[in-house]
Amino acid sequence: MSDALLNALAEALADVVTTIDTCDDDVLDPDTAVKWLETTGYLLDRLPPADRRALSALMRRAAARQPDGAWREDLLRIPEGFGLDDDQHELYCDAVEQLTRRFVETVRDVDPATPVPSCPGWTFADLVRHHGATHRWMEHLVRTRAAERVWSRDVPLELPDDPKEYPQWLARSAEATLRTLRSVDPETPMWSHGADRRVRFFPRRLHFEAVVHLADAELALGLEPRVPAGTAADGIEEFLENLPYFSWLAEPVGLLADGSVRLSAADTGAGWTITFGQAGFGWTKSAAEADVGVEATAGDLLLLVHGRHRPDDERFSVVGDRAVLDAWLGATAL
Repeated sequence: MSDALLNALAEALADVVTTIDTCDDDVLDPDTAVKWLETTGYLLDRLPPADRRALSALMRRAAARQPDGAWREDLLRIPEGFGLDDDQHELYCDAVEQLTRRFVETVRDVDPATPVPSCPGWTFADLVRHHGATHRWMEHLVRTRAAERVWSRDVPLELPDDPKEYPQWLARSAEATLRTLRSVDPETPMWSHGADRRVRFFPRRLHFEAVVHLADAELALGLEPRVPAGTAADGIEEFLENLPYFSWLAEPVGLLADGSVRLSAADTGAGWTITFGQAGFGWTKSAAEADVGVEATAGDLLLLVHGRHRPDDERFSVVGDRAVLDAWLGATAL
């Protein structure tokens, strides 16, 4: 792509965003404006850090070409408004830190023998142990810059004898993981069990481990999980991007008959269409025609994708062939 085209696209985007942001309420409905800007922000969040910084520079140069005045100042604020200069690796690390703290606070005083219904057969002790073991495993992988698979069972856990001490053990494990992640260049190549074979894969994966397992704990305690729309949308895509690399999911999905599922986020307007069958697994970020469609908030869709909610819950609107949806959810059950 030529520099001229990149500059033109960046300038056009900056103009459109500023127009939406400064438009009078009687010209553009504020709720519509917010939805458009949130969708744009979400798409920009998904860019690699280098691309985000490059886009920030292009937008600032576009603003600099404008005469002094309010319009130029509004254009200059766009990169900061969308967080284009933020470090995505560090943002994921921060999110893991915050969610792990919330998880530990949630489970600290719960009887370890309490069942976790969203993980059949598990107790709180099992849930905390699993979460901590994942941290231990990923910390080992990144610290050693693993070039090939290392099985989690081969990583020492240093697990306390008393399950009541598991929450603090998890907290210590997460602290070690985050120290390691923050000390390494996220672009460093290494083995991973997902699509992205770089260090930056791991804080994103840990982020959604934390999101889903916090939801497990909250659901077990009768609480309603609240996943922000942007986080949930990123989580849905993280799941779909990595599914072909997770053998325990890819294999049953590969056996499915031809079908398609549409996920529609009622709160943001985002959509995803998933296809599977003889032509193989695929997905697009669009709400296209499909055999079955599911609509709910992005947060609820994320928990549906991860098997923490069921589609017959009243929070979901399902249209089309329910058998196709059930087959998909059955194949992707974790």
